[in-house]
Amino acid sequence: MKFKQKYYRIFIHNSALLLLLTIYGCHKKQPSLLGENTFNVRDFGAKGDSIHLETLFIQAAIDACALHGGTVFFPEGTYRTGTVFLKNNVTLHISKGAVILGSTELKDYPRLSPKYEFYGSSWRDQSLIYGENLHDIAIEGEGAINGQGASFIIKKNKKPFRYMDRPYGLWFINCKNIRIENIHLRNSAFWMQHYLACDHVRIKGISVFNHSNKNNDMIDIDGCHDVVISDCTGDSDDDGITLKSTSGRMNENITISNCTVSSHCNAIKLGTESSGGFKNINISNCTIKPSAIKTTIYGEPAGDGGIAIELVDGGIMDSVFISNIKIDGPQVPLFVRLGNRARKYKDNMDMPPIGILRNIFISDITATGANNIGSSITGLIGHPVENIVLNNIKIKYSGGGTNEDASNIVEELPGKYPEGNMFGVLPSYGLFIRHAKNISVHNLELSFENKEERPAIFCEDVEGFDIINLRADIGAGVEPCIVLKQVEATNIEGEVCRVK
Repeated sequence: MKFKQKYYRIFIHNSALLLLLTIYGCHKKQPSLLGENTFNVRDFGAKGDSIHLETLFIQAAIDACALHGGTVFFPEGTYRTGTVFLKNNVTLHISKGAVILGSTELKDYPRLSPKYEFYGSSWRDQSLIYGENLHDIAIEGEGAINGQGASFIIKKNKKPFRYMDRPYGLWFINCKNIRIENIHLRNSAFWMQHYLACDHVRIKGISVFNHSNKNNDMIDIDGCHDVVISDCTGDSDDDGITLKSTSGRMNENITISNCTVSSHCNAIKLGTESSGGFKNINISNCTIKPSAIKTTIYGEPAGDGGIAIELVDGGIMDSVFISNIKIDGPQVPLFVRLGNRARKYKDNMDMPPIGILRNIFISDITATGANNIGSSITGLIGHPVENIVLNNIKIKYSGGGTNEDASNIVEELPGKYPEGNMFGVLPSYGLFIRHAKNISVHNLELSFENKEERPAIFCEDVEGFDIINLRADIGAGVEPCIVLKQVEATNIEGEVCRVK
């Protein structure tokens, strides 16, 4: 009986869809400011009343639009829906006052079976808006997409329990020519948007607010090529603008500019997943500031990290350029880590080798509000990070480090999940460098607010350390300002350590 009921429902669904397409085809299309091929979801039966489930009508409009290409138009209203499947040559235009509202019922998000293999493919399989193997797709307008992510939390034994199965807001896999512009994205149950193995992605002028559930990232660019992200704002509980590589495909030719990001975790992050690696990454003219939301699911109210660069699952990171970033609030402004978590992205593959992290150029950074942990650049024994350049960096810390902190032995922790606070309070308040080669620091200014008994910089196992024009506060009686341990080929010029 259940078998018959299931297939009867499928028959009714498909028959209704065919009827809607037929009815639309019999009507003369009305002229639209958006172009001739504009398909209004209201013409397909959508009410926009926030009550009725509109998945069938929205999908009918998309399918009709895909026949010739064009725009699916959402006029003012609230359209409650489960998963909809985007199609080639289709633009969703969500007008001002229009909201695509995710259903709160998990049954309205069918299990998806992406053909592309990546870490998490066995359990990441639902999304509000989905597309795979598509080209020339877009979402635009001044309206909103709201995933109602908090609805995927239930009370279990009087404690919050978050579903393991939670849908993304937007999920695009192996797609080309994607444009996401001006829309407002709100409260996904998982990552807000995941672009996996995509090419030619343009994300401009969007705003993101994601504080409703675990793993509430702002943007995840994963193994993509030729990506431009500009003029975006975001406030997320988990990581903000995130580049990662959960498959063997490299992130390559990525440009991020003119964005404002707040995160309880890491505002701008490369990693943690790094299987395919990163190459030619340019990030500039961005502002990082504390979140407007003070209650956290993960992280800290002002943020765990500002800029986090993490290569821990193999891969190569090469040619990363970060410049003109203003950071206010996160406890660790700068964190660069080569580790060896060695996570495999598919079960039958060999264990990934330790990766290569080199050619990182960071300049014109101003950071305030950092706590007493300190920033760090670390590799592993026999696997140094290489060719790191810091230029025109100014960081103000809270201070408060003690003589005991200055004597801290920093553990290696090669397989530990990488976070700026993973080593605890560092033996230097400003910058800790270990297992590194060819480190150049020019025009670095370090200061603190409270009594500080640690040196400004601590270097260990470094081959080639060049520092020119250091201006650093130092506590009374603290010597030296720079601690060098097993450091070869050192050049220090213009060092000024000011007793505070």
